[in-house]
Amino acid sequence: QVQLVESGGGLVQAGGSLRLSCAASGRTFISTIAMGWFRQAPGKEREFVAAADWTGYSTDYADSVKGRFTISRDNTKKTVYLQMNSLKPEDTAVYFCAADRRWTDHRKPDYWGQGTQVTVSS
Repeated sequence: QVQLVESGGGLVQAGGSLRLSCAASGRTFISTIAMGWFRQAPGKEREFVAAADWTGYSTDYADSVKGRFTISRDNTKKTVYLQMNSLKPEDTAVYFCAADRRWTDHRKPDYWGQGTQVTVSS
């Protein structure tokens, strides 16, 4: 079992920035776990946003956020971050932290956080 707790969501004007954090814990947590972010807007399916392998150097981004969002991680703190810049109203969603033991499965993760709301006003 891996527990993931997100923080950093909130309300921001279009063009602004937010940084989300996700802290991982649990008896089965290992440093080599892949971690990332998904989001779900009202009435929409959950979609992939970004992920990083355990080193933080292999990354993957959805086309919709590439160039605006940056994922990073600090394994000492067991935390992954999502720096979101140039936010748009269409970025409004609940953002979920996610993790998987295998980088190859990072778009189909086994572990999920409870989500944090990000609202971008126009």
